[in-house]
Amino acid sequence: MTLNQLKYFQEVARLENIRAAAERLYISQPSLSRSIDSLESELGVSLFEKSGRGIVLTKAGRMFLEYADRILEDCDIAVYKMKELSSSGGRIDIGYVFPLANYYIPHKVRSFLEIPGNEKVTFGFTQNRTSSIIRDIKNGKLDVGFCAYAGNEEELEFVPILKQEMVIITSLDHPLADKDELSIRELENYPVIGYDRISGLGGYTQRLYRSLGIKPDIICECSDENSIQALVREHFGIALVARVDVLNEKQLKIHSVSDVDLVHYVTIAWMKNHYLMPATQRFIDFMISGSDLDSTTLKTIT
Repeated sequence: MTLNQLKYFQEVARLENIRAAAERLYISQPSLSRSIDSLESELGVSLFEKSGRGIVLTKAGRMFLEYADRILEDCDIAVYKMKELSSSGGRIDIGYVFPLANYYIPHKVRSFLEIPGNEKVTFGFTQNRTSSIIRDIKNGKLDVGFCAYAGNEEELEFVPILKQEMVIITSLDHPLADKDELSIRELENYPVIGYDRISGLGGYTQRLYRSLGIKPDIICECSDENSIQALVREHFGIALVARVDVLNEKQLKIHSVSDVDLVHYVTIAWMKNHYLMPATQRFIDFMISGSDLDSTTLKTIT
């Protein structure tokens, strides 16, 4: 059974006349008759019966027409959707780490959608850790991820798009609160609230401490800056965090690090050598072109 056979059957059923249907379909009457005969033979039922000078559907034919109409309608919808995907529309599923949820991702996506030609694009949003985002890109659940760089993931393409300064935060009445800059070594003198070590920033800070020979007293670990700063405000400890927009300068003190230049990079990631829908490729290009970083920055974060 082919789609052409279904279309031929549908047209004959509508016109109840082989000759008229053949003219409408631009095929010969014998060819159309052979197609209907072949369809009936495959189905094992008669779809039409003679009625005067024309033909009408049998009971089986009326039932089959319902299915044929549904199948052909679904095919038309599928073709329309694919044409939409190949041009301006489509859905992009993105995943991003928690610090980007408050402003960066909503703002960037809105800016992308306001570009003429992108109005029909829709987005799916997922917040998660870097490891989970990478996993979901690889298994096809996400088209694009915004996360820490993972040099061991050779299947993925990573391009840095955002540079975050690392700062130390303390409560407003902490003994260090009157200083604008602090040595990284101060982390050894007070309890420290750390990042969850399986997160991108958690891995980054752990590698940093090892490289500097620092052994802070990490009393607890949190998944995001909101949780960390809440504990810092309540005097549980101090913290080394990325300077993101959720940090509330009215409720805590933000200190620059005086003796080490510390930055953390957020990358945009997607599968290498995989087909990307046009809308997804446009979004990736938009994010990269809107960044003041370039791919050579990767050399500094490996």
